[in-house]
Amino acid sequence: MAIFGPLDVVREQTQGWAGFAVATAYLDEVFRPGSEANRRVVTMAAGDNLRVDLADGVFALEQAYLSRDRHGLFESHQRYLDIQVVVTGEEFMEVADRSRLKVKEAYDPKRDLACYHDYTVTSVLRIAAGEAAVFAPADAHMPGVRSGATPELVRKVVVKVPV
Repeated sequence: MAIFGPLDVVREQTQGWAGFAVATAYLDEVFRPGSEANRRVVTMAAGDNLRVDLADGVFALEQAYLSRDRHGLFESHQRYLDIQVVVTGEEFMEVADRSRLKVKEAYDPKRDLACYHDYTVTSVLRIAAGEAAVFAPADAHMPGVRSGATPELVRKVVVKVPV
């Protein structure tokens, strides 16, 4: 099941995992004030998305969006682990074992994506700035859910690490 918490704790729990040294070096740059990656992410407007290729098949998706109401659509991936890191803002992410969910859209290998119908017996993670969640292929997840009464601008990076 998912690993989550402050970025430093997640880093300790995943130390030595293939691809994670590349991912954490990039995340260090994202959180270093004044760095190119930091400037890119913290100035993104809602709706902005950028793919950044790193090394060893690892890449990052830099994104900014307004958190939204719970939408009931879960996703999972088979070729990549997701390291979802909130840079500014806060959101809820729900997670459940994908074997318990009913498939809505079959796995598409080109997009590395399967989608699932709503499921309400989940774990809910509150991920704030400087915190991360790591989702494995067995983890169906629904990120981007608002944590408060109104939508909030969230700037986030999702680092994709090959399995």
